Amino acid sequence: MKLTDKIQDAAVRSSIAADCTQLIDTQVAAKSGLSGMALKAAYGAVKGLSSNYVSGAVNRLLPEVLASLDPLWAEGVKSGDPVAYLSENSDRTADVILSTTDARIERKASDGLIGSAYKKLRNSVKRDVAAAVPGLAKIIAKHY
Repeated sequence: MKLTDKIQDAAVRSSIAADCTQLIDTQVAAKSGLSGMALKAAYGAVKGLSSNYVSGAVNRLLPEVLASLDPLWAEGVKSGDPVAYLSENSDRTADVILSTTDARIERKASDGLIGSAYKKLRNSVKRDVAAAVPGLAKIIAKHY
């Protein structure tokens, strides 16, 4: 079964999006220092667009992100523990996720607040995305 098969059910997709949004909120809140301030400011601006903007964006990105993660997840299933596999390969997993979001930004939001904020922070967020991979892997496993 592919990861994208599960999100055909609207309730499951919504639940995954809510869990991922909570993970993002937690990750951003934990940031400190100058880079943390910049990330929090950009995240706050995005959330200021609409109270459900982030969860909506996550919901829209889920099919593409899960499709791109499917080969890694399958490798993890073969290894016996897909959560551990994605976590152990967090840099690779982050690259897959960011390549997906890069493509989405280029297609949909290259101009405007979202595209601008993304482009300014893109180079510094890989380690943040990699740090979130264990949480994301647990979310996927919870719903898979």
